[in-house]
Amino acid sequence: MTGRSRPGRSASRTFEALPPAKGSRAPFAVSWWGRAWLRSLEESSLDSGRLSRGRTYARGGAVGPVTVTPGSAAARVQGSRRTPYRSTVRVELLTDRQWDRLLDMIAERAANIAALLDGEMPAGLADDAAAAGVPLLPGPRDLDPECSCPDWGYPCKHAAALCYQVARLLDRDPFVLLLLRGRGEQELMGELGRRDTARAAAEGAVSATTAAGPAGSPARTGDPAGPAFASRTGLPSLPAPPPLPDRAGGGPALVDSAVPEPGVDPAALELLAADAAMRARHLLAGALGTRHADTAPPVPLTEWQDAARFAAAHPTPDVFARIASNCGRTPGELAAATRAWQHGGAASLDVLENPWNPPASLLARAREALGADYWADGGPPRLRSWRNRWTVEGHAAQLRLGRDELWYPYAKDRGTWWPAGPPDTDPAVVLTALLTTCPAPPAQRCANRK
Repeated sequence: MTGRSRPGRSASRTFEALPPAKGSRAPFAVSWWGRAWLRSLEESSLDSGRLSRGRTYARGGAVGPVTVTPGSAAARVQGSRRTPYRSTVRVELLTDRQWDRLLDMIAERAANIAALLDGEMPAGLADDAAAAGVPLLPGPRDLDPECSCPDWGYPCKHAAALCYQVARLLDRDPFVLLLLRGRGEQELMGELGRRDTARAAAEGAVSATTAAGPAGSPARTGDPAGPAFASRTGLPSLPAPPPLPDRAGGGPALVDSAVPEPGVDPAALELLAADAAMRARHLLAGALGTRHADTAPPVPLTEWQDAARFAAAHPTPDVFARIASNCGRTPGELAAATRAWQHGGAASLDVLENPWNPPASLLARAREALGADYWADGGPPRLRSWRNRWTVEGHAAQLRLGRDELWYPYAKDRGTWWPAGPPDTDPAVVLTALLTTCPAPPAQRCANRK
């Protein structure tokens, strides 16, 4: 049966933490395969600011020893809190069938093996593998970072720091990439040796082997169906999982296809089909992921949450007008909910609409983070606190603490508070960015305007 590779537990390598390199502007990767890893990270990121913080953490020595196992790399990353976070980046394992193709390609040319042993990844090998459907190098959306911190970012700055550190390891040893895809160096070299031996034996063997064929040969016409099925011989291998399409399909074209029945809106049906295709692709990506079996089903959305999600996914005036006229909320409420969803999904929408009383310990840590040591001009701005909301005096700016322990920026425009950007675990980072866009009254001048 052909399926996902099941590497042995011994296929694991731990690399010592790299020393700090503060102030250095040297690239994290100079090899083409290391740069391909970084390109995948940067093209899939939703926030360039978190990538920048991740680079700073990586250069500053915040990333501890990195353990690489089939399908993942993990390390503890020191953030703003005393206890370091556990960060992981996961990579899809190659299937057994894909490994067979790749190993055949490597074994075909002795130069490929020599290059790998010399610390080089043959460029032609990667191109040939990609043409054969073997994704040796990660592409956009192939990296799956996660972290024990409460940051909603994708990736958070701690996981980004780990990814930049992995690029350095890839630069030094291409077998790290092969291990991430599922096979360690010792296993690979042993398999290549067996392939070379088998090929030599096949070339010198006599073509006539056994006339009767091996035991358990496929059933023949006329054989009893019961015994043939019970023996389970000659059954074909299961097909490989379907490939993940680059993008969701557009759905059927219904507007000009025929005269609709009374009460049927073809344009609305087209939009719903396109949204269903987009959500189906998202579910397929999760099902093909290595963590699918351990992932709990998502919590069903309420009608209001789904309205905000839909408006955020299809940001057109027509969609907004349709939802606003049917959801029982004002256009302003829907606009604020849509913007909140874009910055953090259901958790961000909860911050917009539901004030709550955080534990005193969370607020104490936040006040410590906003202490005078952080501000070069003599001290932090004055804040008025109410429940989980801290309003900056003299500015149209506000911080809101979510139940996910992230701080969300808000800006006031024409008497209404609007979500103003992505959240962060560090309130000082959020406040600094917020004050650059809302530097002074009047509130109507705030740059974060709908």
